[in-house]
Amino acid sequence: MTHEVDFKVPEKEDFDSPHALFAELRSHCPVAWSGDMGGFWAVTKHADAKAVLENWQMFTTTVQNVVPRVATTQRRPPLHLDPPANTPYRNAIQRFLTPQRLADWEPRLEVMVARFLDPWIEKGGDVCENFSFLLPIALLAEFFNLSPEKAELIRAVGAEFNMALQRQDFDTLRQKSDELYDIAADLIADRHANPRDPDTDPTASLLAVRVDGEPLADDLVLGALRQFLLVGIIAPTTFIASMAVHLARHPEHHAELTANPDLVPDALEELLRLYTPYRGFARTAREDTEISGCPISKGDPVAIVFTSANRDEDVFPDPHSYRLDREARDLLTFGRGPHMCPGAPLARVLLRETLKQITQKTERLVQTSDIEMTNWPEYGPLSVAFDVVKR
Repeated sequence: MTHEVDFKVPEKEDFDSPHALFAELRSHCPVAWSGDMGGFWAVTKHADAKAVLENWQMFTTTVQNVVPRVATTQRRPPLHLDPPANTPYRNAIQRFLTPQRLADWEPRLEVMVARFLDPWIEKGGDVCENFSFLLPIALLAEFFNLSPEKAELIRAVGAEFNMALQRQDFDTLRQKSDELYDIAADLIADRHANPRDPDTDPTASLLAVRVDGEPLADDLVLGALRQFLLVGIIAPTTFIASMAVHLARHPEHHAELTANPDLVPDALEELLRLYTPYRGFARTAREDTEISGCPISKGDPVAIVFTSANRDEDVFPDPHSYRLDREARDLLTFGRGPHMCPGAPLARVLLRETLKQITQKTERLVQTSDIEMTNWPEYGPLSVAFDVVKR
């Protein structure tokens, strides 16, 4: 069906322009159609975003998961499956993210963050290339018990995949996606040849799952592992860079956290709200329906713009300001409903430690380059450099 165009996706953006666009849409056209990137509805209000995320019976994830559509190969659970089919894959990973296991990660992450942060503090430069891209891959490697060689391979292939995504180079994107599948297949083959305890190894946990007495399908285990291997790389890269930009722009906030490290958890939640790194997770309408009175046709892609919903004036007074006194933070940063990010608890531990160490080890960050921004479906810097004033 042809829709009247409500907005165009800008060809070039800066750090602030997406928020200005989304604020305009929230006030005048909160469910807005764009003819770009294949055509999609942008859902910009918090209540509407939450309703779409929770109503998987009407809005399925099995057709298109992000805007622009980038899944060019096989299905990757749990994101590409609706309940109850996605549940076994989520459970296989979430068993490693209990409160006790997260507590065990805290000292390990303290060491890991320092290993990558300290060299960047010494030299400064591009925070993405020299710190925020390296750190989540190290965590990924340790979480999945990868060899150093496999971790380096994921780093290299993941970087090329991300660049292809940002350039909308779909031929390269397919090639790099296939290479990530090869890495996942090698990991599965290794676990078959060298079995590990499912209680200590996430890949072994996936292989041990039984549904009605049967193991998960081989191709879906492969897709799940491929999904897990990449999904945790891009968002931390851009979000840590966004935190650095904020601290450089607001040295008073930096100084406050340096003097009062107990404020770091509240500060992290506010930064996750202000600089939500995803704006293009998508669902597809199963039937003709509506969102806040806006007619949606069967088969229409619907982008849930987390980056906008977390600045909705109806939920967050003074939404563009950094405030640590907010009484409630109903954040959609990690999603909602049956596809809420299973790795969110571990991500928060990682990001909390990162913010704490940056503000305890540095006196000031001074931005020294323009910000190269990511494109949809992400939000945040792909590259930005700083001079670092050490404490």
